[in-house]
Amino acid sequence: MSTLTLTPTKMRRGVWEGVITNAHPEKPQLSVTHLNKEVPVFELTENKEEDLWLLQVPIPEEAIADGVQTFVISDKIDGARIGHFTLIAGEALGDDMRVEIELLRAELDMLKRAFRRHCVETS
Repeated sequence: MSTLTLTPTKMRRGVWEGVITNAHPEKPQLSVTHLNKEVPVFELTENKEEDLWLLQVPIPEEAIADGVQTFVISDKIDGARIGHFTLIAGEALGDDMRVEIELLRAELDMLKRAFRRHCVETS
């Protein structure tokens, strides 16, 4: 079990950022993967004043696609997963959301009918 703690901070201009704490004095050995392939470029910068490390992961161009794209961040020392971040994009997402909204509307209509029937029966 890794002692590292990852706290996501922001994503801006195609770069995801997070903060690593509870690291030993040496630089944390991290692995960032997408679709079980190593993301070759990321930066880990030490902030000695606050005793933390800033992790910056530029989103690879090939990872920007329709659907759900998940990046997993692991401790290379023991292989423990310390965090992840997800990108969701594309028309497929819109279809999923519309289907979910339609299901919610249908369920709400059913509840309204049942409530009205209950009010009539108990009056």
